[in-house]
Amino acid sequence: MLRKSVYSLAAMIAGLGAAFAGTAGAQAADAQPTTAAKSACVTDAKLVPSCNVLWGAAAGGFTGKPRDLELKSWEKLSGRTSTIFHTYHKGDEKFPTAGEIAMSSDPAHPRVLLMNWRVEYGSNWRNVAAGKLDRRIDAFASRVKSTYANKKFFLILNHEPEDDVRTDARSGMTAKDFAASFRHVIKRLRAQGVNNMVSVVAYMGNEKWMAQSWWKDLYPGNDVVDWIGLDSYVSSEPGYYHHGLFGDAVNRRAPGGDGFYDWAVKNHKGKPIMMAEWGAYHRINRVFDKSAQFNSVLPELAKRPAIKAIVYFDTKRDQFGDRDISINSSARSLTTFRKLAANPLFNVQVR
Repeated sequence: MLRKSVYSLAAMIAGLGAAFAGTAGAQAADAQPTTAAKSACVTDAKLVPSCNVLWGAAAGGFTGKPRDLELKSWEKLSGRTSTIFHTYHKGDEKFPTAGEIAMSSDPAHPRVLLMNWRVEYGSNWRNVAAGKLDRRIDAFASRVKSTYANKKFFLILNHEPEDDVRTDARSGMTAKDFAASFRHVIKRLRAQGVNNMVSVVAYMGNEKWMAQSWWKDLYPGNDVVDWIGLDSYVSSEPGYYHHGLFGDAVNRRAPGGDGFYDWAVKNHKGKPIMMAEWGAYHRINRVFDKSAQFNSVLPELAKRPAIKAIVYFDTKRDQFGDRDISINSSARSLTTFRKLAANPLFNVQVR
């Protein structure tokens, strides 16, 4: 069961004051990442911080380069070590990998793995729910128990499921099939003794999907969901798709309905919310300063205390090859992001 934590508004306000006063200004370009080792804020059994907000990243997306090395480079660039290391896997891939284990076992900068797994890869959600891929699930459970039993980790199953939903009942990929699949995997992993797992359901939160009648059917149930995640981005390019600030990413609104954040806190009270992917983008070769987007993060977090983690997705070129989501697409953007990263709001010690 989720252990509820009390969010410290005082700590948030103090963090904001430090940011706006400039005391957490940008560090020199060759500075080493900061550490949260001395923070008074600590995580509980479900990795929920007692105060402040977990900081994380996925770097090197769509480059084919090793994600662990890309994250280390990104950490040096941003000026802060990531508390969360977001990785991606599918099907029968063997993970956590040696590189991922090493990143989370770094004695100077231990990171929590946020492992994203498409269990249904090569099949469908209905087959997963029916137990037809149990061998795949059991192999993962065995690997975790033998190589990673002493560390907590986040597990996302099939992030952004909205984009994969098919309304034809014969497809095995309906919204209800997803919910049943998620429930089956989490329950089976728990039954197999994987007790260091913290489950996350991660939505796209795109308004066109939130307006669909089937969107509500995606939720797997409070008993199998520890955190509610959201993958959401904003454009820094005026007039371009989803131009806006951090608050637009967090609470994007379906026509005639609630914004994502409002929906989550109203319908699933007490569940911590994670920005499992977030970022600011502009089109390739059309550089626009991202400072407004990065500067909007702290004020929005102050207003939205259910958000307990933010994980940046950094890439020079997205999966469609037309958007730059990097923090250093301009010198000013990087300076502003480094100021954000240096804020003490993101000091949390993982236990």
